[in-house]
Amino acid sequence: MILTYLLGLLFLGRSPCAHEPPQAALDAQTVLKANQLKNDKSYTVPYQPQRPPTTSRNAPDHAVENDSTLFSNYSALVEGLHVMQAHFFEIKVGTWPNAIDWTAEMMATHISATLATISESSPASDSAPGTTEAGDVENDINRYFTQLASFYFGENDFSLRTQAYDDMLWVVLDWLEAIKFIDLHSDLHHEQASVKNKNENISQWYARQFIPQFAHRARLFYDIASRGWDTNLCGGGMVWNPRLTPYKNAITNELYITASISMYLHFPGDSNHSPFVVDAYEPQMLPAAKAHDKKYLHNAVQGYKWLKESGMRNEQGLYVDGFHIDGWRGGRSPSNGSGECDMRNEMVYTYNQGVLLSGLRYLWEATGELEYLEDAHELARDVMIATGWSGRDLPGKWRWAGLGRNGVMEDACDWSGGCSQNGQTFKGIFFHHFNIFCAALPVIPDDSDRPWLRRGEIHTSHQELCEGYGEWVVRNAEAAMATKDENGEFGQWWGRQASTEADGNPEDDPNNRLEQPAINGTDLMNNGIPIGELWRLPEEDPAASNPLVRGNTWRGMQQSLYIRSEKPHSHWDLNDRGRGRTRWTWSGASGMEFIGEQVDTITIIYEI
Repeated sequence: MILTYLLGLLFLGRSPCAHEPPQAALDAQTVLKANQLKNDKSYTVPYQPQRPPTTSRNAPDHAVENDSTLFSNYSALVEGLHVMQAHFFEIKVGTWPNAIDWTAEMMATHISATLATISESSPASDSAPGTTEAGDVENDINRYFTQLASFYFGENDFSLRTQAYDDMLWVVLDWLEAIKFIDLHSDLHHEQASVKNKNENISQWYARQFIPQFAHRARLFYDIASRGWDTNLCGGGMVWNPRLTPYKNAITNELYITASISMYLHFPGDSNHSPFVVDAYEPQMLPAAKAHDKKYLHNAVQGYKWLKESGMRNEQGLYVDGFHIDGWRGGRSPSNGSGECDMRNEMVYTYNQGVLLSGLRYLWEATGELEYLEDAHELARDVMIATGWSGRDLPGKWRWAGLGRNGVMEDACDWSGGCSQNGQTFKGIFFHHFNIFCAALPVIPDDSDRPWLRRGEIHTSHQELCEGYGEWVVRNAEAAMATKDENGEFGQWWGRQASTEADGNPEDDPNNRLEQPAINGTDLMNNGIPIGELWRLPEEDPAASNPLVRGNTWRGMQQSLYIRSEKPHSHWDLNDRGRGRTRWTWSGASGMEFIGEQVDTITIIYEI
């Protein structure tokens, strides 16, 4: 039982300050005790969310409302996808208006992942081709894929190439996710329509024609973003933004790891020689890029090694936001200042705990090194504890636990209603990558050059561990559901729909006595980047003259990120404060997925 040690950690608990190296295996008695504790409901606080009625506008005729089987019904899944698109997407411009570029990328990624789930687990999988049931499913898939394809043209790719490196890497993951979906659906439902052409089987599903374009854009953005890897300071790591003082943060490095290994495993190659930016003086054509290029694998391995040794996890095992360099005053030389990442911003966000999970899973797939799976399970367990879910002895069920309370995930900005559209997106990102991590591990033929992918103990142990997380995920799904209003739209603060106090102030709610989260460090993603030498380049630095920085026009200072909604707020609805319900609060719930009852069943919950 290779991964049972982690199962024991998850349910038996350990000191949050301890980070012992994981053991490879434990005896059967430990596994038995862990499984018994997993099934013991006494270690959780009963949670009974109130689910408002779902009445989405112009829902598909076959979408059933108020289905009694939560989170596993196909029609409810389609209805959830419909609400996001019908309420927030404008097909005439191919995007979600007012979304900043990277949050739009994330919503597109959720669409691809949702369509993959529909394709894999929909009624069509068990229906004969040509039936009404199969036709409905295919029509839904085609409807939303065409909207996704229109986003390829509505995407602000010229703006994105000038932004921070993390913004660029979201683009890479977006279009690789779309390629994965096209391949999956084509293989599952269009294989019979293939024809012989030059000794190759080519699927006839029309969406395959988009793969070369999607692959080219992923490749171009990966190449540009990779320039952010820097070895002069801190011994490595990705710089967040070249137009600010050097800041090496968790999200950019996690995205670099996950994008690199995703390029290694899922990038199909690119023969398009058109450059993204043409040098007016020395124009040159791009060389062809091959699939499974080991440079991507090298980058992922190197990136994770640096991140793991960087000291970017706090005492609870959570990734903090990032590091500055003490004494830095310009230049890229280690002699300028300490040269080390030694000024840590302690701010914690939910998405910083999620993006790495899929990357670690893919690293195991590529290398067979068990360390990657073990580290990912340890991180997942630390996240659950930090929401107040484990057997840790907390004074009260509503006590802040570091990343939530009462077993429900929460960003620090939820409590005040102060989330920007960045923060409104974070929790969905966590669960999207959590779902990729917890999907059944792939099994390939015995003659493969990756023998660790043969079905065995690791596959079984991984699936058992992930099944053990199922109750926690469902708890969060129900908490997200409790925020839905009469239009079927999600709110930001999961589990919190109404207040018993007239002013709607969570501090004054006598039933819950909510504790305000402690915010340590600088909350960049919700409050913006401070004006000051710690964050901003000195005026004499050539980068400071960049028009994207001059006048504080860079993304992080755009007021549209941080303004509060001007519409009247309901005093009874804690999710109608701040920005209110938006396309981003929907995206924040859209990554929710959970594990089914059977070992090899992964299914999405209710929404995308």
